[in-house]
Amino acid sequence: MTTILLPIKPKFVKEILAGNKLFEFRKQIPTRKVDKVIIYSSSPVCAVVGEAEVSEILSDTPTNIWGITKNYSGIDAVFFFEYFQGKSIAYAYKLKNIKRYKNLKQITDYGFKCAPQSFGYIK
Repeated sequence: MTTILLPIKPKFVKEILAGNKLFEFRKQIPTRKVDKVIIYSSSPVCAVVGEAEVSEILSDTPTNIWGITKNYSGIDAVFFFEYFQGKSIAYAYKLKNIKRYKNLKQITDYGFKCAPQSFGYIK
C-alpha cells in the first residue's frame, strides 16, 4: 500500500472534509499507485487534519476531467481551467472514506521536516 502526504489549501480541505469535494486535482502524480492520502492543510493551518482512500486516479485532458468531476470538484470551472492552463493532461484523485482527525497532527509525525511542494511518500 502506498500512502502520500498531500498538501492542500485550507479552503479546499474544508470542502473535502465536508464531502463537497471528492476529487483533488494535480498537474503531476507519483509514479507509484497511490492507495491513501494524508491530508495536510497548508498555511495558515499547517497541520495534518485527516486522510482519505484513493479509489482511482483519473487522467485525461482537462476538458474531459472537468466533465467527469465537476459535480464534486469543490471548485468552479474558471479556477479549474486556470489551474490546468497550458497542460494537455489533468489528474484527479478520486477520494473515498474521508476521515477527519479528532486531533491535529504535525508534519513531523510523518517524518517530514517541512511540507513537500506537491506530495511526499510516507514510509
